[in-house]
Amino acid sequence: MSTFKLTKKDNNHYLAEGDLTFFTINKKTIHSFEFLRSVDELCIDLTKINRADSAGLALLIEWIKHSKLYRTHLSFINIPEQLLILARLSGFDLNGFDSSQVLT
Repeated sequence: MSTFKLTKKDNNHYLAEGDLTFFTINKKTIHSFEFLRSVDELCIDLTKINRADSAGLALLIEWIKHSKLYRTHLSFINIPEQLLILARLSGFDLNGFDSSQVLT
């Protein structure tokens, strides 16, 4: 089983790596939204996500909600196809995501 890791690359860019699943997302991950407060604009690169499930989608949605609370413009790049499919099935459109356009 893989793990999940979010690594800061620079002030406005993070890289998500590993599995974004029920088994890899823990309470520490869920409650660690402080990184969203630190800047006005933030991009999370999902290139290195191997697997994702509905828990992974739920985490992205929580990041979106908190980014709106903190008035941080959040974007995702290189979203894995399985996350895009889960999002569409759930009524969300993550393709070309812009935090000012969803979850009003």
